[in-house]
Amino acid sequence: MRLSRYFMPILKENPKEAEIVSHRLMLRAGMIRQQSQGIYSWLPLGKKVLDKVNNIIREEQNRAGAIELSMPTLQSAELWQESGRYDAYGKEMLRIKDRQDRPMLYGPTNEEMVTDIFRSSVKSYKDLPLNLYHIQLKFRDEIRPRFGTMRSREFMMKDAYSFDLTREGAEHSYNKMFAAYLRTFDRLGLRAIPMRADTGPIGGNLSHEFIILADTGESEVFCHKDFVGFDTPGENTDFDSVEGLQAIFDKWTSLYAATSEMHDEAAFNAVPEGDRLSARGIEVGHIFYFGTKYSEPMGAKVQGPDGKEHFVHMGSYGIGPTRLVPAIIEASHDENGIIWPASVAPFDVVVINMKAGDQACDDTCELIYAALSKAGKDVLYDDTDDRAGTKFATADLIGVPFQIIAGPRAVANGEVEVKDRKTGARETMTIEAAINRFVA
Repeated sequence: MRLSRYFMPILKENPKEAEIVSHRLMLRAGMIRQQSQGIYSWLPLGKKVLDKVNNIIREEQNRAGAIELSMPTLQSAELWQESGRYDAYGKEMLRIKDRQDRPMLYGPTNEEMVTDIFRSSVKSYKDLPLNLYHIQLKFRDEIRPRFGTMRSREFMMKDAYSFDLTREGAEHSYNKMFAAYLRTFDRLGLRAIPMRADTGPIGGNLSHEFIILADTGESEVFCHKDFVGFDTPGENTDFDSVEGLQAIFDKWTSLYAATSEMHDEAAFNAVPEGDRLSARGIEVGHIFYFGTKYSEPMGAKVQGPDGKEHFVHMGSYGIGPTRLVPAIIEASHDENGIIWPASVAPFDVVVINMKAGDQACDDTCELIYAALSKAGKDVLYDDTDDRAGTKFATADLIGVPFQIIAGPRAVANGEVEVKDRKTGARETMTIEAAINRFVA
């Protein structure tokens, strides 16, 4: 993509409304634009990152055996009346009526709808276990939306819902998502620590929030420092192995980890002082087992091997992609801008023409741009006539992992400079070597 033809409205000044780093940088880099309170458009640069985040989420959900579908954003109030949540849900739910005066709502979540889909189609235990997921825009009328897309009213959510015949089966499904989440966040360049969350009237310990550590986190968290060095489940993880997944779950819940809401001061003090870690955290995922909370009132049951009907055991598993993008920025930035992990960077490399209009510089940049593009790399070519300082500032701000810089003096010697955005290291090499570095 040639920058001269790309839509990326860079802001030179820090927006006054931005309270945290990620909001400020997303606005400055032209990733998002606020349309109204808590509602944002995702501009081309931001959408590229969001799409890559979604692709990683999707790949790991599929790997764990979840099956993707798509459910509508508008839902009938009747389903929520069945479950008993229509009147119980607060003002965060946007309630509307259609032209026939039928009560509708803009879905804040999808437990009722997916339960309705299940009960109309699945009748036998032989069709279990089942996990259905989708990635969809949702709306919750937050009383105080803030921090950009970190806490907005309209947001994107990956919801997965598992269905099992028994509690034991549901625990295995839970462990599948537990391991899948660890893998997902690791691929996004994040160290997410699972922390036990409130299970409400369900009881037990099957509810976990996945928290990343960041100085600008919303709440204080407490954990054992060894979590930072734990190995993430590998690509060869067997998601059908009950014992293997239970071992992963046991390892990652073996040490103290709690948000401020679940914090036990005495238990934390029992951790050796040198192993205690107290920090700020950002929630990036939540998994929850809720048994027959929805299947019983909505009649979602299957025939078991005993010939009797059983209400299915369910769980829900959420990740907010539009929340993850700013969370990644909070965890990875410097004074010059964003530092994207390679897995979600909007471009793999930016080619910077230091003197657009100079024949040698133009030819060199065109050669590199064509070679990398042909090799399947996502390349941004800064072919604008801006000053060198502006080009460098833009490249640093948007956080592309590598910059290939072509200036008249270097090009005259058949060379270019390659800069690593994360470390700041610069290396001069031949044009051919620079191309080979990214296509080998």
